[in-house]
Amino acid sequence: MTMNRTPIAPDDPRMRDYTPAQITVLLRELHTRGARFGIQWGSATTHHSTVDGRILVDFGNAPTATLLNLLHLLRDTERNEPWES
Repeated sequence: MTMNRTPIAPDDPRMRDYTPAQITVLLRELHTRGARFGIQWGSATTHHSTVDGRILVDFGNAPTATLLNLLHLLRDTERNEPWES
């Protein structure tokens, strides 16, 4: 699989628009999609802290962009298609 899409940058202004509830839904999706690949962060939650207006995800204080990029990769893997823009 080749990746033709530029990953979302941690400082992307759109990351400020995510709420803790939205990120919790994305984390549930990560748990569901990632399980078959051995990706399990049962303790991953929103950290209730922010950096420059962006919510951190508590699996090593990763920015929301990291969560979204990982979900994009998992979705593409399931579709068995290249990551296209």
